[in-house]
Amino acid sequence: MRYLKFILTVIIIMLVIIIIIQNHGAFATKLVFRLDLNMFTLNYRSAEISIYNITAIAFLSGVIITGVFGMMERFRLKRQLKDLYKIIRDKDKELNSLRNLPITSDLSGNIDEIIK
Repeated sequence: MRYLKFILTVIIIMLVIIIIIQNHGAFATKLVFRLDLNMFTLNYRSAEISIYNITAIAFLSGVIITGVFGMMERFRLKRQLKDLYKIIRDKDKELNSLRNLPITSDLSGNIDEIIK
């Protein structure tokens, strides 16, 4: 399975490199983002940004957002695991205390009567 994952990763990276090389002209195109709000007389124009930069920013934003959610999930699971270990410790203490109780019987009589 590990080798399959590695091979799949290499194939995906190769496809991305091929797409970038074949579409270099399109990716190098510069874009300008505009925001025109006539109601508020607000006009905004960004600096020229290439599609390469937009793609890199989108990718890195996705990595960061996914990382933050992954860390939050990890901390939640760590806390849940800690709570479960505490419950296990409490149950083990209870079980050990029950094991160490002396065996007493209110029944007096023959052992044959107790077995029946």
